[in-house]
Amino acid sequence: MHEMTTTTRTRSRRRGHFRGLSLGLALMAVAGCRQEDLPVPTSEEAAEYYAAVPDLTVEMSGNVAEVTVVQSAAQLRRGGSLWARVGPYIYLFSDATQSLFTDYPGLAAVRVITRTAGGTEVARATLARGTLNELTWRRALNVAGLARRDGTERVTLLEDLVEWGEDRTEFEYNSRYVQRR
Repeated sequence: MHEMTTTTRTRSRRRGHFRGLSLGLALMAVAGCRQEDLPVPTSEEAAEYYAAVPDLTVEMSGNVAEVTVVQSAAQLRRGGSLWARVGPYIYLFSDATQSLFTDYPGLAAVRVITRTAGGTEVARATLARGTLNELTWRRALNVAGLARRDGTERVTLLEDLVEWGEDRTEFEYNSRYVQRR
């Protein structure tokens, strides 16, 4: 028993030594290199990317763009939990979001929040920078475009978009609109 404790302490000390060495080297590298500030958009600049969408606002929260969209009560009644879940992904996987990430390298994430006209949050999804590459962005735009264009007639397209989004974002749904699975 005593040997195991001694071995653990030795390994722990070695790991601590290497962590300290790594931290020291990282600090020296930062001090020796001039790091340029990565641009982040203002709320107004970010909002310009989504200007074609009515009932939408954009606010910056640090280096995260928070896009808030009003989702109609009629849409939520008619489409139920599927429409509540798909709401953020319709706007998140868009040319506007992709362009924001491209134009502002300091932007860490885009979060889309859907609310009712009364202000109740329905759903939110956050897409972190770097989650999608060139190929997966093309796929995301295709899945979302099909859902926007044909989702009313082909509900499976909305389901595909929800699945795509849930696999690639951090998301939350209001249990009033979406039952837990």
